[in-house]
Amino acid sequence: MQVDRRSLRIRLLAWLSGIALVVTVITWLLHGILLKDLAREFLGARLEREADHAVEQLRYDYLSTAAVLKSASRGFQIFHHLYVLRIGDDISASDSRWQEELQFLLDESNEVLVEVRQGQQHLLLYRRPFSLDGEEGVLLIGEDFSQVEAGLHRLHWWVGGIAATLLVLLVALNLLAVNRGLVPLSRLRDQLGELRTGERERLSLDVPSELDSLVVQLNRFMDEIDTRLQRSRDSVANLSHSLKTPLAAVTQVLRGSRPIDTTRRQRLVARLEEVHAQLDAELRYSRIAGPHAGRISELSRDGSRLVEMFRALYPDKRFHLILPDRQDQRIPVESQDLSEMLGIVLDNAGKWAAREVRCRMCLDDRLTLVVDDDGPGVPEAELPRLGQHGRRLDEGRPGYGLGLSILDQLLTRYAGRVRYSPSPLGGLRVEITLPLGECVP
Repeated sequence: MQVDRRSLRIRLLAWLSGIALVVTVITWLLHGILLKDLAREFLGARLEREADHAVEQLRYDYLSTAAVLKSASRGFQIFHHLYVLRIGDDISASDSRWQEELQFLLDESNEVLVEVRQGQQHLLLYRRPFSLDGEEGVLLIGEDFSQVEAGLHRLHWWVGGIAATLLVLLVALNLLAVNRGLVPLSRLRDQLGELRTGERERLSLDVPSELDSLVVQLNRFMDEIDTRLQRSRDSVANLSHSLKTPLAAVTQVLRGSRPIDTTRRQRLVARLEEVHAQLDAELRYSRIAGPHAGRISELSRDGSRLVEMFRALYPDKRFHLILPDRQDQRIPVESQDLSEMLGIVLDNAGKWAAREVRCRMCLDDRLTLVVDDDGPGVPEAELPRLGQHGRRLDEGRPGYGLGLSILDQLLTRYAGRVRYSPSPLGGLRVEITLPLGECVP
């Protein structure tokens, strides 16, 4: 059976099982070390108490030392205890085999707990220096630690077996927890399938908090798709409504038998130009991407490119561009949408300006575009009419009054706003504000 390494379930199980295995092994190893240290400290404390008791007995009845050691010799054979005693130059031991082996320990005069190995035997010794009737003495009391070690070894492996069993149980519980934890993803997958088949219009927000952002983004993308679809349908409906009458009139004239004089020809051309303008406006509407298109703009690049284009289009006008301090700053606005916004305003300013157009860009938590011209301006009473669909304040200039209406549509998509006011240059000031949230670094 082939394992899907890209599976989130397999990855979670592998990580959780690996971590559980590492923790279990480390715990088991530490258990062995700490268990041995605990047994050593416990036996050492007991040997220390026995040494204190033995020294007190020696001080109380020094003459019975030989009988004590003889008794200790029999006890060593049964209870695995060892006594080695040195008083002055006299050395005696409960087991003569260890007397020479432990000679080096008698030469020291400090209290210490040591381990000594000889063959299969492992002794734990406590050295107790003392003074008796003006003579210096040393008492070694030992216990066979090998028997204790054997018991600890068996206990350690029993604990290892229990830990292995618990590890298997923990892996099984991890599998259950992972399966339960991935249930929301399975529900989300089913909802996506229902969305594809048309059984559902939106994804449910009844998901873990970690998936909230994903579901919100997916729903936002679906809203964007619906908005674009509706916008396309509205454009088609508007075109159908707007073009039927002019096209019918043109068709009627062309099919008629009356001669087409200059006046009628000009009317036909005007009607066709209106049709062309309407087509251009609706196409520009349909190109609006919106704030959730996942595209970004670079202010320096896009702004400079647009200004250069208008310098070539209006060679008798001076276009000045003032960029933010960070000219490489990118913003979450689709590049075509930004070019459309700025292009509409710059085009109007180029048409009306006498000699100069200034464009300033400011950027913080929002983008502000300010365009000034030195043209005749607009009376303050007429400023609220700017941006109305098809509304032109001067019929003497080329255009159909659709540019500012498209700008208003764009700003609505980006939750922005536009303000018209008199310019310090004498003409019109157009100030566009777009909320950006966090800019793209």
